[in-house]
Amino acid sequence: MRLLHRYVLAQLIAPFLFALGAMTSIMLLNQVARRFGRLVGKGLPWSVIIEVFALSIPFIVAMTLPMAILLAVLYTFTHLAADNEITAMRASGVSVGQLLAPVVIGGALLAAINFALVDQFLPKSNSKLRTLLIDISRKKPTLDLREQAINEIPPSRLFLRASRIDPASGRLREVTIYDMGARDGRRVIYADSGHMAFAENETDLLLRLHDGEIHEFKNVDPHDFQLTAFRTNNILVRNVANELERGTVDAVRGDREMSTCEMRTVVNDSERERQLALGERGRVLHRDLRTLLGLPPPPPPPEVPPHEAPCGWWRSILQLLVPETAEAQDTAQARKALEEARTRLLEERATRGQSGRIEVTPPPELPPGVGPEGQRIRFLPRRLPLASWSEISMSRDVARVAQRKVNRYQVEIHKKWAISLACLIFVLVGVPLALRFPRGGMGLVIGGGLVVFAIYYMGLTAGESLGDRGHLSPFMAMWAPNFLLLALGILGLLWARRASGSTRGGDLSEAWEAVRGLWHRGRGRPTP
Repeated sequence: MRLLHRYVLAQLIAPFLFALGAMTSIMLLNQVARRFGRLVGKGLPWSVIIEVFALSIPFIVAMTLPMAILLAVLYTFTHLAADNEITAMRASGVSVGQLLAPVVIGGALLAAINFALVDQFLPKSNSKLRTLLIDISRKKPTLDLREQAINEIPPSRLFLRASRIDPASGRLREVTIYDMGARDGRRVIYADSGHMAFAENETDLLLRLHDGEIHEFKNVDPHDFQLTAFRTNNILVRNVANELERGTVDAVRGDREMSTCEMRTVVNDSERERQLALGERGRVLHRDLRTLLGLPPPPPPPEVPPHEAPCGWWRSILQLLVPETAEAQDTAQARKALEEARTRLLEERATRGQSGRIEVTPPPELPPGVGPEGQRIRFLPRRLPLASWSEISMSRDVARVAQRKVNRYQVEIHKKWAISLACLIFVLVGVPLALRFPRGGMGLVIGGGLVVFAIYYMGLTAGESLGDRGHLSPFMAMWAPNFLLLALGILGLLWARRASGSTRGGDLSEAWEAVRGLWHRGRGRPTP
């Protein structure tokens, strides 16, 4: 059996590497076609352009790795069945499960590799790519201006819209500029045409507008409107960089730039924020009812404890390998004593029907009644008015935004696991499909692969949208395509165990006839 397992795996390696290289190259060429013109037009060095496309490879490989496994399985088992090798193996007492064992082990290993790629390496490469693209966008930003759209000209607060933009000559037609930089008012500039070019220092952008008007008003006197007509108007936008400066902007890390543990932390914080917002809304209503009934205000609510940090075992292993710098430990007991003093003071005032807040200030000296660590604790009473509608709606909106954030990050977490385990599920789908149509050839490899890809990735895309909006749970939204293909794969394997293993028939024409038969039976017509 070891010899048989090595033989099957050896037959899989070459198609897998070819499919992975071919599909990765095709998708990389698509990225090159989309971005090459914009990158070269900015006068960037070739090393930066190559770095942009190199940082795009990890994302592409994470998507093409499951595809390559399916194509390799379809090609290998179709080839083995067409050469009657499957028939010979089954005649010698080798079952389908024994044939499937090495492929399943290989699929599980590739699933683990793919998860390590999308969870650890891919977020870092995405973060570097995003930062690099932001730095590139700051160099010659005029090349990124789009026609019939409002474009920001960083770092100024100018927004430009033009019906025609020629990046080569810098000519503009039907120009509108919105100046949002002034704090005391707003200004809108309309021009029939214009021209943009960099100044001699290659950092300032010069806009020369022709035949237009300036509409301006001040906040201090909103009834005063100023209209100025001009033949030529020059606008100088300073510090619009024409040189590539690396690392000047720290890109905000989104869900695509975080590992699973980091996203778990964001999910826990957002869930705690949602609970606090919902609890605050209920407490406001309870407080208003007690105020209207003339009852003393309710006691202060218990604090919602923060969630435990996820992946603590992983951080413990990293700390053992690379110890972190110890922080000062002299404030833990002081903080605990201060919280106890604040709680006692709030409870004492609440029993008297008083409500307010606690103010802790470090005094210049230590008079009587000071708190721990030389901090003064003071109770500031206040009258509790009825809550406004804005206060209640704000808590509701905070809870809604926090829930959407939880959904988005949970969808991304399940997506990492679902795409990785698709490597194993595609094996379970590909083997019975190849055994069912042993003479399908390259038509089955390409056509069957495209059908499975379409079902899986369309379901994944639709599920991601539904999960982000909260129409489906993040788990079901991301795992539904996997469950569907897994069910089809199990049914196919059950059929393959009962089949005789003969290669007679089993081409794509048989599949077409079966589809025609189902179509005619569904319409109530006899099969021709």
